[in-house]
Amino acid sequence: MTRIRQGLSQAQLALPELSDSYVSLIESGKRVPTPDVVRLLARKLGCSPSYLSSGIDEDVQDRMRVTLEYAEIALQNGEAAEARDRLGELLADPDLSSLPDYARRARWAHALALEATGGLDEAIGEFAALAAVLSPDYDTEEWIRLNIAMSRCHREKGDAARSVAVAEGAFTRVTGRPGPWSDETVKLGATLVGAYLERGDLVSGGQLAERLIEQADAIGSPAARMAAYWEAAIVARYQADFEKAVTYGERALALLGEAADLRNLSRLRGEYGTLMLLARPDAAERARDELQRATREMTATAAGGIDIARCLTELARAELALGQPRKAADRAAEALDLLGDEPRPATAGALVVLAEARIRLGRADSAVEILDRAMACLRRMEPSREAAEGWFNLAELLSQTGDEERRTEAYRNALTCAGL
Repeated sequence: MTRIRQGLSQAQLALPELSDSYVSLIESGKRVPTPDVVRLLARKLGCSPSYLSSGIDEDVQDRMRVTLEYAEIALQNGEAAEARDRLGELLADPDLSSLPDYARRARWAHALALEATGGLDEAIGEFAALAAVLSPDYDTEEWIRLNIAMSRCHREKGDAARSVAVAEGAFTRVTGRPGPWSDETVKLGATLVGAYLERGDLVSGGQLAERLIEQADAIGSPAARMAAYWEAAIVARYQADFEKAVTYGERALALLGEAADLRNLSRLRGEYGTLMLLARPDAAERARDELQRATREMTATAAGGIDIARCLTELARAELALGQPRKAADRAAEALDLLGDEPRPATAGALVVLAEARIRLGRADSAVEILDRAMACLRRMEPSREAAEGWFNLAELLSQTGDEERRTEAYRNALTCAGL
């Protein structure tokens, strides 16, 4: 103990500002000193407040801080694998547990890095561990962000039911309390809309999207309005009202310069490019430009490989619309390199686009092999809206190969995944 090493009694340390009994209670763990008291005692003992609180030497703290900050910068710059490895080493250091603020930051960044490198199960575990020690009543904003992240990871895994359960449980708890909504509440609601749509529940998604717009307009912040408008655009897309979808998407895009979350901004831009392809096929070149920009922005941030792969797949669709099947095949292949072998909706989507590009290039035999892979991927996935879309697109391509039996199977599976 620093006081004893310096030969001071409790009274000598305490007086005149504090009582010796108060110092005794602090040392026995029966009282938690305020930050002002910690600073006072640290000044008297000639050490830093952080050392007095943790017992960790300042040079060790400095080393940890530098490692943490370097890893956070690496993550922001899109170097997720490097960030993951550095943060893993930091979390394995037993001294980190004595520095709770650093430990919390490191675990959060590590979870994001795991997500970005495809380790979705591990990321969910990290997010859940962080959420378990937070109170939704006193740490509301951080607790919401963790639940958003968990729901997002379950959705990326293709587990729409679990994605809904996490977001819905958190949203019900937060909105069940009196008081106004915050930006984070609207973002949580937006996550829930996306989960509903993934599950194929367009009614619940549409109703909640309307509610989010009302709340976001009342709040008035760019972040809340952007989240609400964007989910309304996605709902309109699945209602096949593509012009309405583009209108809402443009409203959200107009708020880009007023928000700061670069990862979400790049995802929004990519989705907007997709909407442009659907609503205005004659504007495919503009859609391609938006998707190219979104891909660059995602690559330069902490966006996950799945997000980047989805954007590359949509970019491949744009190249097909512009009569560039070779470029489309290259973009789809890049997407598959990022996705690996996991049976994800994004993987099936990239395979279908690659097969279409091969057909356009006159390589039907190669396309059939790729469609076999897409079918195997879709068979391993849980029923969802995205799985239904994948089966439908697969059926459309199988009709071009003359395989009527598998085409019929694909249509049947599309209807099953859509709940019809």
